[in-house]
Amino acid sequence: MSVPHRQIRALFTADTVTVYQAYPPSIADAALAAGRFVPPFRRERMTWIKPSFRWMMYRCGWATKPGQERVLAVEITRAGFEWALAHSCPSSHQPDRYADRAAWGRHLRSSPVRVQWDPERSLRLDPLPHRSVQIGLGGEAVPRYVDEWLVAVTDVTATARSVRALLAAGDEAAAGAALPAERPYPLPPDVRAAIGATGS
Repeated sequence: MSVPHRQIRALFTADTVTVYQAYPPSIADAALAAGRFVPPFRRERMTWIKPSFRWMMYRCGWATKPGQERVLAVEITRAGFEWALAHSCPSSHQPDRYADRAAWGRHLRSSPVRVQWDPERSLRLDPLPHRSVQIGLGGEAVPRYVDEWLVAVTDVTATARSVRALLAAGDEAAAGAALPAERPYPLPPDVRAAIGATGS
């Protein structure tokens, strides 16, 4: 079965959805101790969240890149997740959605959230033909994320390293089985339209 070109796939429950972020130990340890993001996490900076574990692994190099040695699974409310998507703007101009670059620029300046679709990654982190969403939170979205939406923060660095080790050993079946069970996320129609998704 073919995967829709732009579809959100995530680990989620009836009330929450899990997104991933990678940080240096200083930020990760403080967040895990507090159960929320606290300094040295900086609220004034845009923070990017990713529902795809494999895309997070591509971005952080299986928790090996400097400044991204710790991978956090952040469980947030679905209501917050959908608010972010509904209040987003594409990170680049899309001619099919905006009359011109000026119209896109006005939307970009007024939106607290950026959305971009990048090639999803295989277990070996090769690009796939369908896309994975990355969500950049800025402005009012950051305190909402930290203070209202966040339900739990979990360190999944060991999972990242375990999957990498299994792949290095040639055991792709075990590596695939160790990944989070992501499935298509059911977007409300207005949210799907807002982000240009082509799947449910």
